[in-house]
Amino acid sequence: MLAGEHLRICPQGYTCCTSEMEENLANRSRAELETALLEGTRALQATLAAQQRGFDDHFQRLLNDSERALQEAFPGAFGELYTQNAKAFRDLYAELRLYYGGANLHLQETLAEFWARLLERLFRQLHPQLLLPDDYLDCLGKQAEPLRPFGEAPRELRLRATRAFVAARTFVQGLGVAGDVVRKVAKVPLSPECSRAVMKLVYCAHCLGVPGARPCPDYCRNVLKGCLANQADLDAEWRNLLDSMVLITDKFWGPSGAESVVGGVHYWLAEAINALQDNSDTLTAKVIQGCGNPKVNPQGPGTEEKWPRGKLALQERPPAGTLQKLVSEAKAQLRDAQDFWISLPGTLCSEKLAMSSASDERCWNGMAKGRYLPEVMGDGLANQINNPEVEVDITKPDMTIRQQIMQLKIMTNRLRGAYNGNDLDFQDASDDGSGSGSGEGCPDEMCGRKVGRKSASSRTPLTHALPGLSEREGQQTSAAAPTPPQASPLLLLGLALALPAAAPRGR
Repeated sequence: MLAGEHLRICPQGYTCCTSEMEENLANRSRAELETALLEGTRALQATLAAQQRGFDDHFQRLLNDSERALQEAFPGAFGELYTQNAKAFRDLYAELRLYYGGANLHLQETLAEFWARLLERLFRQLHPQLLLPDDYLDCLGKQAEPLRPFGEAPRELRLRATRAFVAARTFVQGLGVAGDVVRKVAKVPLSPECSRAVMKLVYCAHCLGVPGARPCPDYCRNVLKGCLANQADLDAEWRNLLDSMVLITDKFWGPSGAESVVGGVHYWLAEAINALQDNSDTLTAKVIQGCGNPKVNPQGPGTEEKWPRGKLALQERPPAGTLQKLVSEAKAQLRDAQDFWISLPGTLCSEKLAMSSASDERCWNGMAKGRYLPEVMGDGLANQINNPEVEVDITKPDMTIRQQIMQLKIMTNRLRGAYNGNDLDFQDASDDGSGSGSGEGCPDEMCGRKVGRKSASSRTPLTHALPGLSEREGQQTSAAAPTPPQASPLLLLGLALALPAAAPRGR
């Protein structure tokens, strides 16, 4: 046994550890705790990743099934009215997939462009004997708003799709953000002060000749609360995120829910073409009345072609129950994970650090075998000012963790907007408070690539041709159903950068 004056971490009593042994054990204890932290978060990461895959696969499958049903039913029902415009329908589904996947698309504008271009193409197709230049089609678009050539289908699809798609995609993105936060926080290195405290907790008993003494429970908790003080500060925003994710699953059900809408886009497309065929004679007469008689196309057929007017009645299929099972499992798992960050010190002490089952004279208290008397500290950085085991500078929060706290805030803000039908970056442009799109507040890895919009021609897109998109209707709808103001993601990000400077000193 050595006198122990050379020890720099352990109590300087008689010891069997040299300075080199103490240093090696300190490095080992630090590596063991970092490994334990990674292992302790791995199960949660796996759970969140599995949830994300399950929901994403389901929503993608719903959209794919809708397009497949359209491709199977429309050619027989609508003939060339569909087949000559099949690319327009394929492009619509492609853009819906991009939007769901996080592309920077304004969904309402995408739908408006689709209906406007489809009206132009179908009107030309129904009247091949006429010359219809661009200025005449512009007039057609203006006349179409009061005439509603596609009936109520465009408006119904717009109102439901903007809410359903933003709910589905924001929920899936929320799972991704939660998983990223866990992964990045698990890799935050431990401080030198923490390493010293963990060495004293785990291996100093060995150096002092009492290797059988396991750490006292409260002693272990104080060490880990000090080491993971920054991680515990995730708790409030972590809970807010998970609460918001559980809440938004309510938007998956009912006629306007994600289950019905994402998987039922083709129903509204079928209703629209049915309505156009029913209204074609009236539409033509009203357009000629408002825009004048177009010139006859000398290269067109001598008389107007009569298209077969098939009607398509699609029967809605009841949900298979897959989404209900996914939601039920996700709710239970998200609720179980709510106290993850503040329970982490206790979990690691009991599962990874061989903590004693009781605080008595037989446990290791950091100095010798005996009871541990100091009180257990609270959770979070500010509560560690008087931690007896770990020296913590509460004025210097870990910047990686502060950034992750801000990501949680941003994602929660987007989820709350999505619950009200808003995609925050486009809510100012929305006519009914239901925006669409993703923006700079969304983490890069979740937002996907941005997509530029290109019109089908050099003319201004005929958004005015779409029923229900008038400024007057938007004002009425907004007045009837105001939505609470949402904090800007960019403002939140600015606050994140200000946090360190505003941190309290000497608390």
